Amino acid sequence: MARYDKDHKRLSRQRIVESAGRRFKRDGIDGSGVATVMKDAGLTNGAFYGHFDSKDDLVAIAISEELRAQREVFAALEPGLAGIEQFVRAYLSVEHRDDRAGGCPSAALLDEIGRCVDSTRQSYSDGIVSIIDDLADRLVGVEASRARVAVLGMFASMVGTIQLSRALTDRQLADEVLAQGVQNALEMVRADSSR
Repeated sequence: MARYDKDHKRLSRQRIVESAGRRFKRDGIDGSGVATVMKDAGLTNGAFYGHFDSKDDLVAIAISEELRAQREVFAALEPGLAGIEQFVRAYLSVEHRDDRAGGCPSAALLDEIGRCVDSTRQSYSDGIVSIIDDLADRLVGVEASRARVAVLGMFASMVGTIQLSRALTDRQLADEVLAQGVQNALEMVRADSSR
């Protein structure tokens, strides 16, 4: 019986974290209450504190988990520049732009993360630096610190591109922003890798 209880608690916690990640990206951290997240997870409000100390605790864990999952997706890409190109094209796609809840936490939450408690900002920092380092490792022959800065610049540009494209009401212009963003991002890393 104890084994079921342990597995049940682990699975419930996982459902809460996954529901929170989607809800935060869809409605924002401040726009997502604990009650809504718990309802999304199919659990009662009372169960929340059996898993988390506070909403801040949940936010830090959900962001960390979102970035861990994103890192796993990136790890499956082709090696080298081909993998970076796959990443750029998928990230700056209409599908990613239009799927806020299923997309990147950076594009959906960066402005709010910057105002979060230190533990949340640290979770984000740790996760995003790992992703950046993984991508920078694909720039074979480029000195590590230079590759990291190049990928950080590329990623920052991509996040801004998605945010701008999401904010525009003119669909054609929003799509053009994405297309130009792909070209800009690829030029940034190709220029650095050819030095």
